[in-house]
Amino acid sequence: MPPERGSPDAGARIPGDWTRQSRARAKDMMNQVSAPARAYVRTESASSLLLLISAVAALLIANSSWSAAYEQWWHTDLAVAVGDATLSMDLRHWVNDGLMVLFFFSIGLEVRREASVGELRRPGHAGLPLLAGIGGVVVPVLIYLIVNPSGDAARGWGVVVGTDTAFMLGALAIVGPTWATQLRLFLLALTVVDDLVAVAVIAIVYSHDIDPAMLSVAAIALAMMALLAYHGTWRAGPYVGLLLVAWVATVLGGVHASLTGMVAGLLIAARAPDPRLVEDALERYRSFRQSPLPRAGRRAQLGVRRAVSTNERLQTALHPWTSFVIVPIFAFANAGVDLRDGVLTAALTSPLTWGVIAGLVIGKLVGIGGAVALGLRLRLGVLPQGVRVDHILGGAALSGIGFTVSLLIVGLAFDDAGSRADATVGVLIAAVLSTALGRCVFAATRRRRGIDSADLPRHLDEPVDPSVDHIRGNIDAPLTLVEYGDFECPFCARATGVTRELLTRFGDDLRYVFRHLPLTEIHSHAALAARAAEAASRQDAFWSMHDLLFAHHDDLTLEVVASLAADLDLDVTAFLDDLDSPDVEERVARDIASAEASGARGTPTFFVNGQRVIGAHDTQTLTALLTSHQSVG
Repeated sequence: MPPERGSPDAGARIPGDWTRQSRARAKDMMNQVSAPARAYVRTESASSLLLLISAVAALLIANSSWSAAYEQWWHTDLAVAVGDATLSMDLRHWVNDGLMVLFFFSIGLEVRREASVGELRRPGHAGLPLLAGIGGVVVPVLIYLIVNPSGDAARGWGVVVGTDTAFMLGALAIVGPTWATQLRLFLLALTVVDDLVAVAVIAIVYSHDIDPAMLSVAAIALAMMALLAYHGTWRAGPYVGLLLVAWVATVLGGVHASLTGMVAGLLIAARAPDPRLVEDALERYRSFRQSPLPRAGRRAQLGVRRAVSTNERLQTALHPWTSFVIVPIFAFANAGVDLRDGVLTAALTSPLTWGVIAGLVIGKLVGIGGAVALGLRLRLGVLPQGVRVDHILGGAALSGIGFTVSLLIVGLAFDDAGSRADATVGVLIAAVLSTALGRCVFAATRRRRGIDSADLPRHLDEPVDPSVDHIRGNIDAPLTLVEYGDFECPFCARATGVTRELLTRFGDDLRYVFRHLPLTEIHSHAALAARAAEAASRQDAFWSMHDLLFAHHDDLTLEVVASLAADLDLDVTAFLDDLDSPDVEERVARDIASAEASGARGTPTFFVNGQRVIGAHDTQTLTALLTSHQSVG
């Protein structure tokens, strides 16, 4: 990264910082995004190694003396009977049609979370990844059909639709930029389109022997899930029970269960934490701490569960199982192709194989890269901060790793063993070539531009200026704690207690700086409160107003703000005039611009000696960070 702007007031780099950052950079970039997204990315990246091991193991076994036993095992029938009702499938179908429903359910949950509270919730943020996702579907299919325009091979065009998120993120961690959180989120958003289209293709194109009666049962079960979500049912049990009913009905109805999983996940809404429920959970915990009885413990447990949306609780429970168990089992069941006796030679001369390779390797790169370039030219959206077109091209290349969904569609599209082998070889070769191509693109970006980051800034952009900034404590202190806050944010209000403890603990060694970051999209009075604090500062009462605004964070109307000014014995007329003055608005806007340039996206966001605090911002964490800087200084 380029040298940091500013003086020691802004947090000059100190010896040893780069060493610590190098060791912890993976953790740092993960912690810059929301907890659910962090968990999703971390799980997907970690599981990619296990997925690779499973695929390689399946290939080795299928090309060994155990090949016959491998196939015989997966063709073993397993039946579940309840009275006269029996559901019987071989083991491979139990994996593909049974376990994989949880995989697609997890994907549906993630898509709904992104649409509700994540990267896709605002049109300006969703435009480019959605357009890129469409390009990453249409162009690969067209390329595949150019190579295989007719015959049985043409039926396999769905193989090139999907992207394997786990493999893609794992490859990005290895060959991509050192810091790539923003790029990862963009790629996750565009794979939403891949996943939705892939499920639609499976359900519409590759379903057979449709039973309308069973599908009606599935539809009723899904409708009941939607009704539960609409009424805010927060317990997970009813959703899981209805998912089971819908899955059985879908399998018996002749439609692949991936559709049920995806739709069910999309029906379960996600939401940001409700401060009232968080406070209720805290009160229940305090009651349990005072009286640690089983009943009080149960109430505390339920309070915590209720404070977190059902969507995110289900994701947290399912994601490790789908990533570390279900998908690796799927890979082991489907990647085992016997390449002996001329099978590999035949595949390498088959248009089907090369159609898959061209569709995934070339189609994804051209489709995603071209769609992003078109979207930028037409101003349909902007790239995430820190991400360049070069990074998108590298990510587009890695999107050619189709694996999981591609192999699933291979099994559905082709009845002939030879065609399945050709398509599977194509999927496997495409994964290797896409990874190599992505590595080349990222390496070229490093050489040409001299940057190795596709991430948010992590250092304070605007130096602390005692003549402008609001400072509490010793102005010349060696330690600086900067907070970007929102007066209507309940979490910022609680953080005031943290800052007071830190100022008491470190004394003259610490100065605390408050800067404005009103989140006007979710807090209707945040901008008013920020201007009120600045208006009060015109009468040397910033910190007094600061404390009162946080004390009344849940009621900050104009009338309340004016009454607070009166309580502080301010000239209310002058205060109200200053409230709407251009100078005050410009002062708040300056802090907002500084927050944007510094990578602050939520509140509270803290900086210790100019370095953004990643993850938790409790008293213990901030004390440890400040102490480490104090000892080095």
